[in-house]
Amino acid sequence: MAGVVVCHGSTTVRERLVLTALGVPSLAPVRAAASVDELVTLARRMPPTIVLLDAHLGGVGPIEAIRRLRSVSGATTVVLLATPGDEVALDRAIAIGARGYLAPDVGRAELSAVAAHVLATPVMPAAVPVGARTEPSTGVIEALTEVPAQAHAPETVSLTKREIEVLIGMSNGRSNSQIGAELFLSEDTVKTHARRLFRKLGAADRAQAVAIGLRRGLIR
Repeated sequence: MAGVVVCHGSTTVRERLVLTALGVPSLAPVRAAASVDELVTLARRMPPTIVLLDAHLGGVGPIEAIRRLRSVSGATTVVLLATPGDEVALDRAIAIGARGYLAPDVGRAELSAVAAHVLATPVMPAAVPVGARTEPSTGVIEALTEVPAQAHAPETVSLTKREIEVLIGMSNGRSNSQIGAELFLSEDTVKTHARRLFRKLGAADRAQAVAIGLRRGLIR
């Protein structure tokens, strides 16, 4: 296994990510795919260590892409390229083995950190046949996500137990209503906890909050 494959439907995004990844030695070689078929073909030739996968990939979509990839390269780490609002896609992808997510405009420093993390904790091979049904994971999933430079978290952060539970739900890609159902709270109450933890963390949205929480060791 070697390198990274950037699989994205946008030529502009794909080319920018390839250039970014080329600046990270541990990700070499860097290859690109515009479709699921191209991704699977590249994986058959040389299984990649990491695949950066478009959460809005056209054709059969990212979920089927992960299943097909798993059938030829079960030990590849899949990281979705997603933005706030993609919680449903993230939840489904994580349920079948995606490791987490990054913003499509991720920078070189963030990619380097992700590469180091993935190489230190590789995925155990576990192929998922095409069409196989899977159940959602109940564990805390690592959300490998970028924090834009303008986000500034306070030096010390103290979250309540409930705020941490809500943050964990966000890291799992859960929507507010799903978090509420899991914690037996109303959606409005979840939103209130979310606003408070955003303020405490100095985060503008879910992606920033999860990233700050991970980096501060508030969640794992």
